[in-house]
Amino acid sequence: MKILVFEDKKAKNLYPLTYLRPVWELLCGTGTLLDKVKRHFPDNEIHFWCRPEIAPLLNREYGKPVNDIKNILGPESVMLINGRWLMDPKKFPPIKTEEQGICRDTLIYAYLAPEKIQPRDNLTSLLEKASFLPKKEIKARLINNLWEPVKYNAETIKEDFGLMGKKGIMGALAPESTIYGPKDNIYVAAGAEIHPMVVLDTKAGPVIIAEGVKIFPFSRIEGPAYIGPNCQIVGGKIREGCSFGPECRIGGEVEESIIQGYSNKYHDGFLGHAYVGEWVNLGALTTNSDLKNDYSSVSVKVNGIPQDTGEIKVGSFIGDHTKTSIGTMLNTGTVVGMMCNVLGVGALPPKELPSFTWFLKGKFKEAGLESQLQVARTAMARRKKELAAEEETLIGKVYEMTREQRQETVLKYL
Repeated sequence: MKILVFEDKKAKNLYPLTYLRPVWELLCGTGTLLDKVKRHFPDNEIHFWCRPEIAPLLNREYGKPVNDIKNILGPESVMLINGRWLMDPKKFPPIKTEEQGICRDTLIYAYLAPEKIQPRDNLTSLLEKASFLPKKEIKARLINNLWEPVKYNAETIKEDFGLMGKKGIMGALAPESTIYGPKDNIYVAAGAEIHPMVVLDTKAGPVIIAEGVKIFPFSRIEGPAYIGPNCQIVGGKIREGCSFGPECRIGGEVEESIIQGYSNKYHDGFLGHAYVGEWVNLGALTTNSDLKNDYSSVSVKVNGIPQDTGEIKVGSFIGDHTKTSIGTMLNTGTVVGMMCNVLGVGALPPKELPSFTWFLKGKFKEAGLESQLQVARTAMARRKKELAAEEETLIGKVYEMTREQRQETVLKYL
């Protein structure tokens, strides 16, 4: 059996986090949504169907064509899997007959026999064929909105820890540091360094520390937590429910938040119930609110339309390559686009900041594409990474996609 992981129309509900990546590359727990699929199907060939604008970048990153049905032709069945599915392998039974799995009217998976696949097929035609299969109602966690990876993160860290089959101290733990709670609720990978005067609190859940991590003195990490490869925690107060992707630099207070990777929050300031993309830099004392004073549910703009989250704790959602200055304050449920520059002087930013804008003293101005690309190249070079030509092209397409909203916002705040 071959696997085809696909995006549906609701992937756009996750802008700005999905401008530069498919929905299945969002982080939740100790890995991406795709990692959960790979874990459940370790011996199956996996293919992909995504929005056309990101296909060239994925062709490069995955080393194989995407959006190409010819690659899954052959004497095997095909399993379609919705890329927004946060899969729990323990609850997904083997599929042996043609059927479609449905959760709240959304297709989660479909099992198609080999004879159903034709060279002229695309995602639309495959989904149409799947719609005629017998339906099976299932319970599933779907990432429908920006705040849901954060909502599910703590329980997913626990699930991942239980399935990874690793625990104990493989790296260096200074004797002056403390594991506060069950010793079998921790994993410190080989090559990680825990300096003196660090507390790893495992009472409420596991603490998972990947290879190459450095945790400096006077840091405290509460489980469930995942600290990804080569991260540095610098005097951080890391509260429960946090996941950090590779090569982040984290200080100050962070609670129930996800950082995709390669981003900096070195300094004091609070980040709570937030999702931060890659190559983001949060200036000193940057702080978001994640709770309203009246304890009412928080609204978030999804594709420009306010939506009640039904949650009382919702922080901010910050797109890739965005920067904030010292002292920046973000309101509950703020959505900041990609490649923004938010200067925390003179006014609290609105709850939606379009991509490629600067915000200063209550006004917006457009950021030039080439200048933002140069900033990205410089930031990435500091981590010995390069901005690929395919990514530059994709950023240019996002610049055009967001032009109208950006220009309308600039005029509104004149």
